[in-house]
Amino acid sequence: MLPEILEKKFIEMLIEEGTDVTTKFTPQKKVTAKMSAKEDGIAAGVYELKILFETFKINVLQAVKDGEKFKDGDILFVLEGNSHKILNVERTALDIFSRMCGIATMTNKFCEIAKKVNPNIRIAATRKTTPLFRYFEKRAVEIGGGDTHRMDLEDNILIKNNHLALFRNNIEDALKAAKKSASFTNKIEIEVRSKEDAMEAANYAEIIMFDNMSYDEIDGAIKEIRAKNNKLLFEASGRINLENIADYAKTGVDVLSSGALTHSAKQIDMSLRIVEIKE
Repeated sequence: MLPEILEKKFIEMLIEEGTDVTTKFTPQKKVTAKMSAKEDGIAAGVYELKILFETFKINVLQAVKDGEKFKDGDILFVLEGNSHKILNVERTALDIFSRMCGIATMTNKFCEIAKKVNPNIRIAATRKTTPLFRYFEKRAVEIGGGDTHRMDLEDNILIKNNHLALFRNNIEDALKAAKKSASFTNKIEIEVRSKEDAMEAANYAEIIMFDNMSYDEIDGAIKEIRAKNNKLLFEASGRINLENIADYAKTGVDVLSSGALTHSAKQIDMSLRIVEIKE
């Protein structure tokens, strides 16, 4: 995404927030402010916040790096600029950064556990994201070591249950229609919920997603399909969390996708304080 598009997003967010009526009657001063962590986490959104601050002519004197681990009490940003501008962007900056850091931290935990048993596995996000905030959440997943999966519906063909229902659940018909429609640049993925459906899909699809299946079922299906076709990619999704991710990783899937990376990530607590008034 280009910086100018990000600038537009930030301006829209700040307009939505409104001007701080409290800040209006305070003296305008040149100040230094520090953003600090109130718990451990992984930094994500540094690039985006630098653009936000630059847009409002706030100087970044010091900043952590995207992907860098931090501890409770660490200084994340040191800022210098007009007090009114800093106070007006404060909450937007904190909300974006704490949300992105939380997602990156959660994603990193998923990756650490899964890669211990399957070093080549990818941990991917889903489209279970906050409306109008998908860019930031997917970017945080990437910084945390995960895969963004599809950024939007045009990125790849993924035949899900509702699509399949329109073909009266005929996997062959759905996949043949997809192949006829798809560009040569599009891979075709289909969601399956049984070993039998996976075996049939293996004749036409390029990626098979096991949806809400047990790891024992997935393990058996992968072994049988790979004995005949070793070129397919396998993805598992559905209720995958920190407690069961290692078991799913052991099945030999190439990708594990989890909505928990975005919908269940806890925001990292942090604060911004003016620490020096210069004039």
